[in-house]
This record gives sequence, C-alpha cells and structure tokens, in this order.
Amino acid sequence: MSGLALLETDRLVLSGWRSDQVDDLLALHGNPNVSRYLSLSGAPWSREQAETALAGWIALFETRQLGKLRLTRKSDGAFIGRAGFGIFGPTGEPEIGYALFEEHHGQGYATEAASGLRDWYFGAGEGEHFIGFADTRNAPSLAVLTRIGMEKTHIETEPNGLLCQFHILRRPAA
Repeated sequence: MSGLALLETDRLVLSGWRSDQVDDLLALHGNPNVSRYLSLSGAPWSREQAETALAGWIALFETRQLGKLRLTRKSDGAFIGRAGFGIFGPTGEPEIGYALFEEHHGQGYATEAASGLRDWYFGAGEGEHFIGFADTRNAPSLAVLTRIGMEKTHIETEPNGLLCQFHILRRPAA
C-alpha cells in the first residue's frame, strides 16, 4: 500500500505513507498548533515520534488494511494533513482520526476525508463499528465527528491523558 491511493473524494486523495515521507509528518505534528490536542503536554512531535508513528501506520495498513493516510489535495497535489483509522489500545476498536495543517482548517477537508473514510470502512470492510474521540476543548474536531453521523457515548481520559468526548458509528442496517 505504501504510497498508493486508497480512496479519493471530490477534492482529496487519501494514500498510504512511505517511510521516506517522515519529514512531511514531522512538519505536520511538529507544529504546536496541530499537536496541541494530541497529548496532555500538547508538545510538538520529535523526529523519533514521527518515525515511530509512520512505521506503525504502514504496518497497520499492511496487516489490517487500517492506518492513518496522507491527505493530498487533487487540484495541486499539496500535502495538507493525515486522516484514517488507528486501533484504540484499551479496547482494540478501530478509531478514526485526522489532523490538518492550520492553513487548511475551516475548509471542510477534515469532514470530507472522514466521510470518505466512513463510507470506505463500511463498504470495504466487515467491521460493525468504529469509534472517534477528540479533546473536549477541540470543538472543530468534535463537530467533524458529529457531521459524519457519529453518536456521542461518554467522556473519559484517554491513554495520552486528554479528557475526550468519545463517539461511535455503527454499520447501517442493510
């Protein structure tokens, strides 16, 4: 899957990562305004964190067809962020997540990517549900989860120490 497009939306291409793209991930998560809702400290990622995350996402896709994917804009090929599915450690459930460079916030890209991922997940996979969560202070991310049809479930502190609102989306009845 490395580097190949998994799916396309009207404006975006979601593709796998290659290990030589760690600088792109570091640029994204090395920005304190992007990383602030990813851990209790909100600290920007180090190169080691970016390399570890990237290797994990590549492996997850190879083993389970899940993982966080690169987001590029169709119109100009610009790298704008990442979106996809991880595995929530405490429960083993697929969890949707996304992060975009600041200059792409508020343009509907996160909702477009999450909607495409939702449709892909239920169309291509056999999973019965996935979860999503965001820091309770992160209103834009919480709004994306609601816009794609997810239902609020509970608030809890997730493993990185953030107080998060959790959501779930179940497979639609056939």
